[in-house]
Amino acid sequence: MTSVERTFSVAAPAAAVLAYLSDFGNTEQWDPATQKTVRTDAGPIAPGATWVNTSKVFGRESEITYTLRSLDGDTIVFVGENKTLTSVDTITVRSTGPGSEITYHVDLDLHGIAVLAAPVMKLEFEKLARETVKKMTEVLARL
Repeated sequence: MTSVERTFSVAAPAAAVLAYLSDFGNTEQWDPATQKTVRTDAGPIAPGATWVNTSKVFGRESEITYTLRSLDGDTIVFVGENKTLTSVDTITVRSTGPGSEITYHVDLDLHGIAVLAAPVMKLEFEKLARETVKKMTEVLARL
């Protein structure tokens, strides 16, 4: 299993950050690997909501179906799955007065032959995590 985590501060208030990040469709704005994200169900954003995310990593596109597993207090958990991986994305948002502190943790479990790519994937996901912090900070500053 590959894990990547970043903690960083943003100027936006925690409630606004939680509301924004709980909609996985917003990944098009803050995730550098995301090409497109489409909600596949209807209704309010709540546990059980689903999206299909198309991402490009190593120049290769792949689709992952993400489900909002939980939205509990200051923590959001998404689980993404396809035939080669399972990703558990845990986002914790804490109020720091007028702003927020975000901890974004990803556990990536590769399946089948994809396991052989784990060391290279770790390096790529560390790079993507740095880029994500930058983009997410920029986007959240506009909330």
